[in-house]
Amino acid sequence: MFNNIRTVITKSNSSRVAIIMLGALLSACEQEMTQVAEVVDSGFTAIPGQKGGQDMFGPYEVAEGWPQDLAELPDHEGWTYGAGQSIFAESPDRIFILHRGELPNIERPPATVYPEAGPALSFPVAQVPWRNASVGPRASLPGALDGDDTDRGEHGVDHRWEHCLVVVDRDGNIIEEWTQWDELFRRPHYVTINPYDPEKHVWVVDDFRHAVFKFTNDGSELVQTIGTPNVSGDDETHFFRPTFLAFLPDAMFVADGYANTRVVKFDHDGNYLTAWGERGNPPNETRPNFMNNVHGVAVDAETQRVFVNDRANNRVQVFSDDGEYLDEWSFGPEPTDIHLFYIGADRVLWAADRATTKILGYDLEGNFLYSWGVLGDFPGAQWGVHGLSVDQEGNFYVAEVGNGRVQKYRPRAGARPETMVGKPVYAAWN
Repeated sequence: MFNNIRTVITKSNSSRVAIIMLGALLSACEQEMTQVAEVVDSGFTAIPGQKGGQDMFGPYEVAEGWPQDLAELPDHEGWTYGAGQSIFAESPDRIFILHRGELPNIERPPATVYPEAGPALSFPVAQVPWRNASVGPRASLPGALDGDDTDRGEHGVDHRWEHCLVVVDRDGNIIEEWTQWDELFRRPHYVTINPYDPEKHVWVVDDFRHAVFKFTNDGSELVQTIGTPNVSGDDETHFFRPTFLAFLPDAMFVADGYANTRVVKFDHDGNYLTAWGERGNPPNETRPNFMNNVHGVAVDAETQRVFVNDRANNRVQVFSDDGEYLDEWSFGPEPTDIHLFYIGADRVLWAADRATTKILGYDLEGNFLYSWGVLGDFPGAQWGVHGLSVDQEGNFYVAEVGNGRVQKYRPRAGARPETMVGKPVYAAWN
């Protein structure tokens, strides 16, 4: 009898233990499933809870067939855009495209074996870009000087110096041709509009002219030139291959540049105020205020801090608007090659890395946030992003020196706002 009771109690205790263990297991599974759901909902993806797919183009989808090809213009059959230097969206309906003349419009050739270069070699390879529009014996010019650039091939066959600046609408139709300024430009590098200027003057930085040009918004008049065209230097009236330009309400900052190693500050009328920057020892310069290849400048409108792309040393240096060194961070080891960066209303620094073909996002303390991008010449892929812009609708634009084109991306439905490049500051002409 007592043995039977012991057996019942033992079985009863075993059942309780089993039930307790099962409950704990179910609770753990439920907690894990909850954690998985939270990760899915708040993970490192542009679209929350996305099933399948990948973040090839991040929070965007590419607008294929944008913009209109130059070949569609009269007397332009067989010609297309040269190296894409810069792009600026004044609005979704007016986008400036700056490029280095025109190149022959050639279809991607079939893969061909080249035994003279070595065994088992063929070209082009898969989806890898096959033509460098910017660098090489047959590439986009610096142009506009008679008899120069003969090493780039034959004018009218290998290249043409036309349509350096055009304007397109939201559908990519060419609505303005600023060909009256083709001969002014030598190597136009950057186009922008001062967000604090109600007249919306258009600015073009030309690094081979060693000058910054200011035009009326319709392009009918050149109203100001900063620097001494065709004469290099490093004083108050000369640049040596300037690259980029950024604005505050009462000042503007020129990245100077490829050959000089400084930032030059002017007032809003273009009067010289100050400059800072010393020549460093690349590629591992660590001293504050020492730079090499100053290839980008952006400002935070809220704090008026100036962010400088010390390209050859793979870092950003942060200064006050009067040049006091404040901070820095690295973009990573070689082959990192940051072409430019941008700070919009989201107060995030977005950088374009030519080497990794990534668009990179950092908060203004240097903390890495997000990245996306893929190498190629198919729609949406990138090679050599040298210019970027965002319009008021959140459309994102890039200019590519490598691929020799510009592209437009639209926000994907449901994309996380924090993964999108921030809309611009349009303080004077919202």
